[in-house]
Amino acid sequence: MIDLELVTIGTELLLGQLLDGNGAEIGRMLAERGVRVTRRTSVGDDEASIGAAVSDALKRTGAVLTTGGLGPTRDDVTKRVVADLYQWPLEFDATIWDALVDRFAKLGRTAPASNRSQAEVPRGAAVLSNRWGTAPGLWLEGPPGLTIMLPGVPREMRELMRHEVLPRLASRAGTAIIRSRTLRTTGVAESKLAETLGLVEDELKPLTLAYLPGVSGVDLRVTAWGLPEDDARERLDAAEHRLRQSAGEWAYGTDDDDLAEVILGLARQRHWHLAVAESCTGGLLGGRLTAVPGSSDVFVGGVIAYDNAVKTRELDVPTDLLAAHGAVSEAVARAMVEGVAQRFGAELALAVTGIAGPDGGSPEKPVGTVFVAWRVGRRVGVSRVVLPGDRNEIRARAAQSALYLLYRALHSA
Repeated sequence: MIDLELVTIGTELLLGQLLDGNGAEIGRMLAERGVRVTRRTSVGDDEASIGAAVSDALKRTGAVLTTGGLGPTRDDVTKRVVADLYQWPLEFDATIWDALVDRFAKLGRTAPASNRSQAEVPRGAAVLSNRWGTAPGLWLEGPPGLTIMLPGVPREMRELMRHEVLPRLASRAGTAIIRSRTLRTTGVAESKLAETLGLVEDELKPLTLAYLPGVSGVDLRVTAWGLPEDDARERLDAAEHRLRQSAGEWAYGTDDDDLAEVILGLARQRHWHLAVAESCTGGLLGGRLTAVPGSSDVFVGGVIAYDNAVKTRELDVPTDLLAAHGAVSEAVARAMVEGVAQRFGAELALAVTGIAGPDGGSPEKPVGTVFVAWRVGRRVGVSRVVLPGDRNEIRARAAQSALYLLYRALHSA
């Protein structure tokens, strides 16, 4: 297995004007080939920062991959800085320049003189042909170590990785690979989940376990490092089974599984239909369901009853119930779920009403208080939860909580 550091270059990354999607994608692509990224560093477009980042990476691992700073403008200095580290002078490559001129000509344009800098190559470097843009990649291997330089344009980076870099690295990495699997959980706090899993982490060795909390729940990512393909797959299968045993009803899927998709699948097996009534989530719940391809054979529709008058008019929630208990209450959530089930003739229904904030809370019902009601056949249940976060996070967590409660109800049906 090869260890390698990644240096992504661009002041826009440091200013937060652009997210470092290149770094994430490169990490995934390298892991599939058994190359481990041990450190990822972002630096601005200045020579001192780039030189220090690349030099330090080479001292630690002997291998570094950079993206960015290979363009024709004055702030594109990566190539010159790295060439200086190797003490290799830049030399003009007429073949690269001719290809650039031809590329511009096909677009009906004349290649600017500034692009000539992209035809300069450190003596001793291998050129990685870029058929998708103007800046070629470069492969430098010498006494400091291995440096791979790629353009920062995502498509160009991606294609050069696929066609030029990964084939070269594959022969060095051997048959060992890095594989991960993620068990998705929801409805439980990270601390409670860690306490429940107890000593399971020791049982999984040599695999590693990471807890990844988010708005939708806590993902459990287990990773096999530097193992043969078959061995890694068997160990991941066993690890997933063991984690499912411990996580119990909190576990609902793996990797990219979405809880809305899982629920739709369970309903489809029973030939049931689903309707939703939403107040504080304002359509997020219906949006989660309709984002799943093929959801129309299960999800029949919903009502966004934000105003109390709409709750009464569209869902038959009695006005005296609203007056007595308030819109955010167990009684109103129950009436909403019954009303939407009757309106759409659905076997399954969900209703959400709550206080998303930042205002509107009280000591009895603080911001984040949400009532979720579910209906499965003739069974109805209501739960009160108090969710953390800002307005958007509370709304997103409310939609996830509703889906989770229906998931549990379906499993017990």
